[in-house]
Amino acid sequence: MVAGNGLFFPILGFASCVVFIYMSFGDLRLSFDEEPKWDFVGRNGTQFVLDGRAFYVNGWNSYWLMDHAVDDYSRPQIRAILQAGAKMGLTVCRTWAFNDGAYNALQISPGKFNERVFKALDYVIAEARQNGIRLLLSLVNNLQAYGGKTQYVKWAWEEGLGLSASNDSFFFDPSIRSYFKNYIKTILTRKNTITGIEYRDDPTIFAWELINEPRCMTDASGDTLQDWIEEMSAFVKSIDKHHLVTVGLEGFYGPNSSKGLTVNPEQWASNLGSDFIRNSKIPNIDFASVHIYPDHWFHGQDFEDKLKFVSKWMHSHIEDGDKELKKPVMYTEFGYSNENKDYEPSQRDTFYRIIYDGIYKSAKKNRSGAGALVWQLFIGGMDEFNDDFGIVPWERPSTYSLIVGQSCRLARIHGPTQQQRNLKQLCTQIQ
Repeated sequence: MVAGNGLFFPILGFASCVVFIYMSFGDLRLSFDEEPKWDFVGRNGTQFVLDGRAFYVNGWNSYWLMDHAVDDYSRPQIRAILQAGAKMGLTVCRTWAFNDGAYNALQISPGKFNERVFKALDYVIAEARQNGIRLLLSLVNNLQAYGGKTQYVKWAWEEGLGLSASNDSFFFDPSIRSYFKNYIKTILTRKNTITGIEYRDDPTIFAWELINEPRCMTDASGDTLQDWIEEMSAFVKSIDKHHLVTVGLEGFYGPNSSKGLTVNPEQWASNLGSDFIRNSKIPNIDFASVHIYPDHWFHGQDFEDKLKFVSKWMHSHIEDGDKELKKPVMYTEFGYSNENKDYEPSQRDTFYRIIYDGIYKSAKKNRSGAGALVWQLFIGGMDEFNDDFGIVPWERPSTYSLIVGQSCRLARIHGPTQQQRNLKQLCTQIQ
């Protein structure tokens, strides 16, 4: 406990951390003989609600779950990372519910699906439930990885239906919109072959994310993207009455926003066709999403300046959630690159701590800063899938304690979820 600011980060020696990590992973086992009751995560104003009380999220990203669940040799990695997340007291994992036209594609072509890959997604959802983890499922990528909007445009072009070869025609081409709506309907009404539950009726799913990091560079006014979000969010809600919906925004303010010049990292961020306030205000969007990557957004800033930006970025969006949107704000990706000049592992801990502190302070005051998901967690032996942000958390005891400490101090404010059955034991161990 750090005196004077309410922090819960334990001060442990290196050796005791190592002992704790291996003791908890060796001895802390989950029992599923009596599964606790699962409720859908809801929203009450600026807060998520679960089990009748406010719910603040400490979670992570592992985008690769469905892809690795396809083959028998890699499938054990799914259970391993979900068990690891549960043992750290984490509650939500964000992952891809798409793979369009690529290797191990879920959607082979418009309306044509690979049942083997769909069963892999069934497995991911079933395993998440077994381990007490909820999933934030993203439905398409703005980027080209795993197909994304580029693949949809290519399909329409190949069929002679495309209005434009521009990637941004994904947002306005009627044929492509039809492709994507069919995809949404297929996902939401899918009956899990393991649990027998349709996805739209499964509380294991925390929420739907329409698109990862949407940008429409050909319409900086934001009108094209705004229209697409309005249409797709309404379409999701017409099929699924239970789940929350978010956009998947990075959090940049648009050209007409008063914060465009004062809060955005640089001028370019106002000209991407997205607008945090305008996009998030849409009635069928239940909570706002924000990403935090100062080392990709700036050039030439030193570490301390990046930290100052992160604090300002978080404060600004939480203020928006409280006063402007009146909705929860979730930091669905944050990461600090190990490719920065003069990088030190301790810098990543410091970066994480600022974000965790921002969420903790929000939770203490019942404000809109509703949670954060670190990008990204892996287990050992997956180096080829890692990037400059990924971590195996238990390999660095201080990072592991930081993440677990956040789970514990959030639970102390509003209580653990019914799925966090071992959290009391875990938090006692690190005091």
